[in-house]
Amino acid sequence: MRTRLLPLLIVLMAGVLLALGFPLAASLAAAEQQRVVVDRLDDSARFAALAQFVGDLTAAGDERRTALRGEIDSYHDVYDIRTGIFYRDNRAMAAAPEDWVVPYEGEGRRAFNEALLGRRSHDPPQVWPWDPHARLVVASPVVRDGDVIAVVVTDSPTGALRSRILHGWLVIFAGEAAAMLLAVAAAVRLTGWVLRPVRVLDSATHDIATGRMKSRVAVSGGPPELRRLARSFNEMADHVEESLEQQRAFVADASHQLRNPLAALLLRIELLALELPEGNAEIASVRTEGKRLAQVLDDLLDLALAEHAAADLRLTDVGALTAERIASWRPVADEKGVALTGTCGAVTGWADPVALSSALDAVIDNALKFTPGGERVTVGVRPVRDAVEVCVADLGPGLTEEELARVGDRFWRSGRHQNVRGSGLGLSIARVLLTAGGGGIAFARNEPHGLRVTVRVPRHAPADDGAGPAPLRA
Repeated sequence: MRTRLLPLLIVLMAGVLLALGFPLAASLAAAEQQRVVVDRLDDSARFAALAQFVGDLTAAGDERRTALRGEIDSYHDVYDIRTGIFYRDNRAMAAAPEDWVVPYEGEGRRAFNEALLGRRSHDPPQVWPWDPHARLVVASPVVRDGDVIAVVVTDSPTGALRSRILHGWLVIFAGEAAAMLLAVAAAVRLTGWVLRPVRVLDSATHDIATGRMKSRVAVSGGPPELRRLARSFNEMADHVEESLEQQRAFVADASHQLRNPLAALLLRIELLALELPEGNAEIASVRTEGKRLAQVLDDLLDLALAEHAAADLRLTDVGALTAERIASWRPVADEKGVALTGTCGAVTGWADPVALSSALDAVIDNALKFTPGGERVTVGVRPVRDAVEVCVADLGPGLTEEELARVGDRFWRSGRHQNVRGSGLGLSIARVLLTAGGGGIAFARNEPHGLRVTVRVPRHAPADDGAGPAPLRA
């Protein structure tokens, strides 16, 4: 979520900064040019004041005309600004350089015509830094007795103006970049502040989903809505834990309490059998169902204890433990005529040895139960990335795709295997034991036929999962 929210905030902030930066840059360029235009207008006004007392261009020896030409030449030499005073018929009263004439088109002609109407240039086109050939033309009328007799025209190079504009833009860009960095830092802090409770809630939800029911969220930090959500989550987790605890206690108590009357019932059946003929089919059926009920109660009690007990994780030689369980089940396999073989190298993983042994017993027992005599059951141990896998493959009848989706559910048994002993809880107990330690169990079809069960435990020490009484920090 952070990878989606953070770019959105950055794009919005960048849009705001750009929306402010472009008008500011344009305003700076206009201000710099206006300053130059005002300076040129002042200069042209001074030249116009000198020119209004100069006689006609044909008057010889006019000292004022000579002084005006000297002023214009000096101005051109110092500032490299072309300057000219032209009569209404385009004749030059004075010009520097001497061969400069009024342009017949372009911005120079527009400014000249505007000045003939008695108006000074006040709004020439904007000069931009990327136009090296741009020039700034300013014209001012020369007025005598209320009439415009000539026009002062200045044509300035724009190199210095464009440099100042570019320098101002660089300052604006640096400010925008600094503001963008601050905005990114603020966005990172904001998203972290908003999403930290969400991450903690997600972690606590995952912990509860994997059986660590003690996980809680500390109601601190973040927006008020998320703090209320954290409180509601803790209340929900308390109710869920209480309900599951009651369910486990009920199953354990019911299983334990039913054992005594069931034992008494089985004893009475045995006493009744003494009074019936040897080999009575009905009494044999009753005995079988009674033993099956006793097995179901034992498995229910084991399931309740497995769900309630916490895993005692430690570094375990999974290969050696698997080889030990294979050796324990080999007499059963030999008695049934099934070849039980294993490839168990020295591979270590983090697991509860007792829980892993119980899970392997349930899986191997299930494989031997459904494998006919003359076939084989193979057990292999191998490391796979961050886990250790124990694969138990049999050559029994196997399961269909629909049955594979349900295998491991409590009390579920395939309709084709109802005559095989069992309660349908063995694989469920194995799954509970493995899940409590961060492992898992998977089922797949074996080739050419049969079932392949994969038991998985982590290879590395688990991190602190927050399963203890201390709540996760939000």
